[in-house]
Amino acid sequence: MKLKELESCLQQVDAFEEPKILLEQYPTSPHIAACMLYTIHNTFDDIEGKLVADLGCGCGVLSIGAAMLDAGLCVGFDIDDEALDIFRRNAEEFEISNIDLVQCDMCALEAEAYAKKFDTVIMNPPFGTKHNQGMDMKFLRAALTMAKTAVYSLHKTATREHIQKKAKDWGVKMEVIAELRYDLPASYKFHKKKSVSLYTVSHHSEADISCCNSQNTFQLMINDFYKWFYLLFTYANLKK
Repeated sequence: MKLKELESCLQQVDAFEEPKILLEQYPTSPHIAACMLYTIHNTFDDIEGKLVADLGCGCGVLSIGAAMLDAGLCVGFDIDDEALDIFRRNAEEFEISNIDLVQCDMCALEAEAYAKKFDTVIMNPPFGTKHNQGMDMKFLRAALTMAKTAVYSLHKTATREHIQKKAKDWGVKMEVIAELRYDLPASYKFHKKKSVSLYTVSHHSEADISCCNSQNTFQLMINDFYKWFYLLFTYANLKK
């Protein structure tokens, strides 16, 4: 499946009807989801035929995209039953069967029960802002426990040094493989602007690309509360 075709399909995935700010329910746009999944699939071969977990899956755009790219099975984990209901409807509309759902609180989940059960973990976790400080690291720690091959995740650039330190502490090799620009729709009632501009993807020269640990990058920028934050698309290689 080509990138534009994948993005076009994901544009049909319904998003949150009434997003909950305490859960940081900001939707992953079809563009971001498609770029992320296309890279995982074509550059790293970590989707097709793989057992994939999607932590904080929300309405399912990453899981559904992974299923379209022929994941063996994609299991979505989320705390919100309303989001999971939308996820189920989306899966039914696309007639996708290689998907399963688990309703749970990731902070209370016994990740050890799923230790190394998944080939790949993908996620756009809460950023750990508002009342959820440190939530991004809790998701990341669970993901690293659950995956036996690789973890792919989106994070704010401001947390890069913190993530790198944590990765070192945990004995995990983590690479920033993508930066993408993205506009955040006005999802909540207190958002007064409908959105901010979507910028073109910036490409780096061949000299900036490492064929081994993939430094080839896109660039993602998100407007949250009208301040610009950079997000990182990170990759943790768990192969021995």
